[in-house]
Amino acid sequence: MTDPVSDFFIRIKNAYSSGHHMVEIPYSEMKFALADVLRRHGYIGKIEHKNEKSKKTLLIDLLYPDKQAKFTNLEIVSKPGCRVYIPFKKIPKVLGGLGIAILSTSKGIMSGNEARKKKIGGELICKIW
Repeated sequence: MTDPVSDFFIRIKNAYSSGHHMVEIPYSEMKFALADVLRRHGYIGKIEHKNEKSKKTLLIDLLYPDKQAKFTNLEIVSKPGCRVYIPFKKIPKVLGGLGIAILSTSKGIMSGNEARKKKIGGELICKIW
């Protein structure tokens, strides 16, 4: 796997598209931080860290309010071959504030709104709506 971050988001998107209520993803600290941002903004439910023998995984509950998926589309901006860095003044508002941008900053993984409030720029990982 060359891009674990893209794989993380695509697994969640595919699980929502298939109507699953839970998705299992290989664990890493960065994936846990990304999942925490999604949880705080209401795109996913509970996050559980599972440790079986030598295999660590994240179990993520998916939300379906009004029988519709919370996570409908995403645009992955930074890729392994082309990283995109932006200052805090140029952090995009996704769909006029209906979606979120996720950044990797010097203070950790956070949403675009949080980074704008703290006046921190960083690597623009993706946009979700």
